[in-house]
Amino acid sequence: MRASPARPLPGASSLNFESLGLKAALLRAVREQRYDTPTPVQLEAIPAILGGEDILAAAQTGTGKTAGFTLPILQRLTATLSPRSRFRPVRALILVPTRELALQVSESVRTYGAHVPIRSTTIYGGVGMSPQLNALGAGCDIVVATPGRLLDHLGRKSIDLSQVEILVLDEADRMLDMGFIHDIKRVLAHLPPQRQNLLFSATFSDAIRALADRLLNRPRLIEVARRNSPAEKVEQIVYRVDRGRKTDLLAELIHRGNWKQVLVFTRTKHGASKLAQKLERARVTATAIHGNKSQAARTRALSSFKQGKVRVLVATDIASRGLDIDGLPHVVNFELPHVAEDYVHRIGRTGRAGASGEAVSLVCVDETRLLREIEKLLTRRLPARELAGFEPDPKARPQPIVQRTGRGASRARPNPMGYASPIHGSGSRRRRSAGNVRRVD
Repeated sequence: MRASPARPLPGASSLNFESLGLKAALLRAVREQRYDTPTPVQLEAIPAILGGEDILAAAQTGTGKTAGFTLPILQRLTATLSPRSRFRPVRALILVPTRELALQVSESVRTYGAHVPIRSTTIYGGVGMSPQLNALGAGCDIVVATPGRLLDHLGRKSIDLSQVEILVLDEADRMLDMGFIHDIKRVLAHLPPQRQNLLFSATFSDAIRALADRLLNRPRLIEVARRNSPAEKVEQIVYRVDRGRKTDLLAELIHRGNWKQVLVFTRTKHGASKLAQKLERARVTATAIHGNKSQAARTRALSSFKQGKVRVLVATDIASRGLDIDGLPHVVNFELPHVAEDYVHRIGRTGRAGASGEAVSLVCVDETRLLREIEKLLTRRLPARELAGFEPDPKARPQPIVQRTGRGASRARPNPMGYASPIHGSGSRRRRSAGNVRRVD
């Protein structure tokens, strides 16, 4: 791969969607969403994709990247659509790591494609095959898919990818984290060699660059945020606490601050469910979302959270990928992620689209090394505090974070061709009274 440098756009601050070369039907859909000014990633990606270039793009979450590739794909497919064709072959394939992201991207395709004659469908696991088989049998121009279920359809020969013109790998870093590199390679074997490739990632890790080297042809490099940087308007705070008192401290912070909407991250599916139950017992309405839950249960949990029926949504990294929650004020790292870049992704769930937010990390003695790795990535120390009544035991000794196998847990830093083992941490909790906050120097 030889990346073409991102070319500056003269007068970018004064550009609007009309200036990007989008057609009237797409501009109408954009206006209906009350958008008038493109984001930086849209300013660079839309003209490049319309021009047929390959893309290697890194941007913070909440930067509008989905519309950045959805709008130009819709325009390119519409421009060459054959009205006389009785069957619609798959011409654009969008690969995503999770069901939630598949649904989010599909909604974007439907929203922006409301006034163009483009058909799309969504393919993901955890639901019945019949509706997907029917949609594919009727023909569609765009398929949004997770790798595993797409391979199931390829095995059944219920989908033909031989006429794909545009391939999108969205949140490619997460797909590598989840060990999808081999699935991606199997999918690529079914695609025509001549096609446009668009790779979007939250970070430009070495693994992502290795994938880009194999996949992209002289791509346009788009990087609208500093390398692996968190959202600028997110206030980041560390609370030191013993491993067994994290739940009590979290409940106290929620009650004391009257937090109405909190996204909490754990490392494991079991840990997410257990924490949600403990919060309920502490008079905090909570629900969990993770890979062991059915798609219907995950959709209900997310809907309840967005509607304010529950205050806390507890999620694993994998389940949270693609969650788009407008105006989310608080993110809590109940357990620090094993991979520092995942911290950046987690806290990017708040402070989106210019809004402010708060990211709180509950850190016990076991996680000191993980915190140092995060601070190394951020190139700064995070402010640390203790809440009176929850001070950590100075004599506490770190315990190893047990590594074990299993699907759906956070993984160690991946290499370009695989992934490492997930980790797990837990501990008992008990409640104590709280007093004032004091800063740790």
